[in-house]
Amino acid sequence: MTLSGRVALVTGASQGIGRACAVKLAQLGATVAVAARNQEKLIDLVQQIDAQHVAVGGGKASAFPLDVCDEGQIKAVFKDAIAQFGKIDILINNAGITRDQLVMRMKRADWDSVLNTNLTSAYLCIQQVIGSMLKQRWGRIVNITSIFGQMGQAGQANYASSKAGLIGLTMAIAREVGSRNITCNAVAPGFIETAMTSALSDEFKQNAVQNIPLGRVGAPEDVANAVAFLASDEASYITGHVLNVNGGMLMG
Repeated sequence: MTLSGRVALVTGASQGIGRACAVKLAQLGATVAVAARNQEKLIDLVQQIDAQHVAVGGGKASAFPLDVCDEGQIKAVFKDAIAQFGKIDILINNAGITRDQLVMRMKRADWDSVLNTNLTSAYLCIQQVIGSMLKQRWGRIVNITSIFGQMGQAGQANYASSKAGLIGLTMAIAREVGSRNITCNAVAPGFIETAMTSALSDEFKQNAVQNIPLGRVGAPEDVANAVAFLASDEASYITGHVLNVNGGMLMG
């Protein structure tokens, strides 16, 4: 499996799943535009990928500071990335946040913030790449959703709604652009060890593991491997699909 000659852009790339995706895509030969708010972490990631390129080959990376809640920034970053690389073949919509609270106490600002970051930004990013993908008649869009967008979670009405919305967006885009050899799929992680989940209580984590048939928490690399597959030519006949990476926590 190779992504040599492809250009990928990953949002939320500074840590966790996004970082692992960027590293994996570069390992397979893609040139990777890494985008996130934390410029210091982005620079560190670019250095890691470039060192990997020198040591074992693969693609290189460039950093693009980006707040996905700012439509103007999204347009500017995608314009700059296309100007630098000539195209974007692969888009990984990974940026996401949580603002957990029981629905009766949830502030409107926390609802809006999560929906804008997790769902609206994906729609805006897709708009920026779809024109060039249509012209070249090749493209891969992968949206990072969540098991909680499939089964819900108490205290996460905003997060679950945003991730369920991503699944609907994925299927709609897949139907719109499938005839032009562009696929749009989603990856739905379960319990993955990231900075976002590290804030959860030990009791919650222990209960979660008891509900995972494989008996362990997932790693960001588990998700990155699935993303890389969907971004490749090997997945050319898969679109509108939600690939579960959850250790069996949710089946069917």
